Amino acid sequence: MSNNSTTSISSIYGPVDSWRLGKSLGIDLIMDTSTCSFNCTYCQLGFIQKITNERKIFIPTKKVIEDFKVSNWQNSDVITISGSGEPTLAINIGEVIKEIKNITSSKIPIAILTNGTLLNDQNVRADILNADVISVKLDATNDKTLKEINRPANGIDHALILLGIKKLKDDIIKIYDGRPLLQIQIMFMPQNKNQIEELAKLLNEIRPDEVALNTPTRPYPSGWDLITRGAHGEDAKKIKFPTKPLKRLTHEEAKEIENKLKALTELKILSVYKS
Repeated sequence: MSNNSTTSISSIYGPVDSWRLGKSLGIDLIMDTSTCSFNCTYCQLGFIQKITNERKIFIPTKKVIEDFKVSNWQNSDVITISGSGEPTLAINIGEVIKEIKNITSSKIPIAILTNGTLLNDQNVRADILNADVISVKLDATNDKTLKEINRPANGIDHALILLGIKKLKDDIIKIYDGRPLLQIQIMFMPQNKNQIEELAKLLNEIRPDEVALNTPTRPYPSGWDLITRGAHGEDAKKIKFPTKPLKRLTHEEAKEIENKLKALTELKILSVYKS
């Protein structure tokens, strides 16, 4: 798909059901092809077509706002910036947030789902601090696990990501008086499910407002299709490419991890199993 062809396709999708956020209206600031600074082994988009940490404008703000105005945004609980890759790669993410808050009169919270790889950039942090919820992925406790699960772009390592998250937390405390809410999202896979104590140590260093425990609930497609950005439930069956299920935690494993992290961190823990 070229940038020219995106003019006839909406950058807005949903609302879709989110276990963390309720009825979520998605904003896709990339669209052209799956583009991310990670290539996670569990990604609902499948194998990422362009792995990069270079920021640019993928979709003009004008088009995003035009699409938003004709969307079903009034019936959403939250507006989520995610879509076809890492949203902070879009230089206009801050501009989009401000425009949408003006349209909605800030009555619907805006959430950002990010992998945290660009948070060392002060401009990126400034762009996203006007959101209401920032959910940052943290699956790994070291470089080995990072490469096994998240497969980052060149130049990205675990220490860099952790430092960026801590800078974001400092900005939230110093500049914005505790807002936006900072959530750490952990996707549990066979490679990290036994690293609970190490993850707890990192969480105690960051001290987020809450932690979301996840496990793969959507299949991994063999190719990329725009529909995968919001493929939940029955919509997942519309993916054009063959898919494969991924190994998930059992309810018992999820509850054990939840209890351990609560005991080790005393943080608010959310679980995809809601058990």
